[in-house]
Amino acid sequence: MNMASANSGWRLLGRRPRSFGLRIGAISDGARRELLMRGALGSATVLGVRASSKATVDANGAPGHVFWVRVLVDGIPPYETRVRQRVSAANLEWMQPGDVVCCRVDPGDRDRLVLYVPDFAETGRASISKILADGRRADATVLAATPVAADYSGRDDPVLRLDLELRAWDEPTPWLVRLVQPVPLSAIGLVDLGQHLEVAFFTVDHGESVAVDWAASLGED
Repeated sequence: MNMASANSGWRLLGRRPRSFGLRIGAISDGARRELLMRGALGSATVLGVRASSKATVDANGAPGHVFWVRVLVDGIPPYETRVRQRVSAANLEWMQPGDVVCCRVDPGDRDRLVLYVPDFAETGRASISKILADGRRADATVLAATPVAADYSGRDDPVLRLDLELRAWDEPTPWLVRLVQPVPLSAIGLVDLGQHLEVAFFTVDHGESVAVDWAASLGED
């Protein structure tokens, strides 16, 4: 089925989902346990999520969802795929567009994978919403902004790779970060070269614990 004709249920990061010609059946509990033990470790950026049309729940009452993700695994180029998986409401909160989760991938079939919410220490990454809620504050100067997810149609928030220089009052020197995050259409003018953004961060790193506060940058807070 062409996903372009059935996308009303998707919550998206950047662009409409498209058909990849993949099966997206949920794997069995036994296969899930096997993948978690033996699958190749990777990370997945959630690009979109919707409730599964197959209204199934597991023994704990967790409903099914379909996740559209961009997967990074050592040794192969990044790729996009869709995963049907049952997740609890608590985990779903950390698996929204823009969030980065862990995954275990079948080495023989890269479209067969399991997503799971990691501890921050496991990936060095945290949810955008958590960073904005609990992070320290810094001023960011835009050094470059490059579109990713290039099939941007103008109807959704585009996804950009942002190169930023950060300065915080409690850090002695500025530092450089690179983020891949959705940019609200109303904030497109803020990512021009030399513009300043308000960001939140947990620690000085390459961007793993940094998130742009678009509402504050637009003066909405």
